[in-house]
Amino acid sequence: MGAATAVSAAPALIDDENVPEILRAALLEIVSKIRALEARMKTIEAELKRYAAASADVQAIQQVPGIGLLTATALVATVGSPTHFRDGRHLAAWMGLTPRHTGSGHRLHMGGISKRGDRYLRMLLIHGARSVLIRAQINAKTGQSLNRLQQWAMDLKQRSNHNKATCALANKLARIAWAVWAHDRDFDGNHAIAMAA
Repeated sequence: MGAATAVSAAPALIDDENVPEILRAALLEIVSKIRALEARMKTIEAELKRYAAASADVQAIQQVPGIGLLTATALVATVGSPTHFRDGRHLAAWMGLTPRHTGSGHRLHMGGISKRGDRYLRMLLIHGARSVLIRAQINAKTGQSLNRLQQWAMDLKQRSNHNKATCALANKLARIAWAVWAHDRDFDGNHAIAMAA
C-alpha cells in the first residue's frame, strides 16, 4: 500500500469500532496534518516550477540526466553562479562527491567519497545518479542503444558495484552540470565524458 493510498484509506480504517476513541482522535489529527503537508508541498512545487520557467540557469541544468526540478533549483540557489568554482571537479569536491585521499610517503590510497559540503545537494545528485544508472540498465536489457555517459556508467558498475558506480556517476553529473551551466551549452550524452573529464 502506497502513502497516497494509505492516507485516503485511513479515515475509513480509523472509523472502525475496534479502534479506541482516544486513538481515533490522534490518528485523525495525524491524517489531517499529512494532508496539510501534501497541500503545502504542491504549493512549493508550483512555486519552484514558476521559478524554473523564468531561470535559464535552472533550465540548462535540468537537461542533464538525473537532474530534475529539485536538484537544479537547489544547485542554482546554493551555488549562485558556476564562476564560484574553477571547474566541475572543484564543484564536485565542494559537494563531497570526490574520493578521499589518504597515504604517506609514496603510497596513496583513494577511499570512498569525502561527504564534505552540502549534504542535501549530494543526496539529490546521488539519487539522480541512481535513476540514471537504473535507466541505463533497463535500456541495456531491452536492447536499446546507450549514449557514452550511460555506457561509461554501465562499464563502471561491472568493474565495481552498484553503490560505487552511483557515487562516481553523481560526481560525473555534478561536473557535467557545471560545464553545461558555465559554458552555456546544451547537454549531449555522447559529448559528456570528454566535457566532464
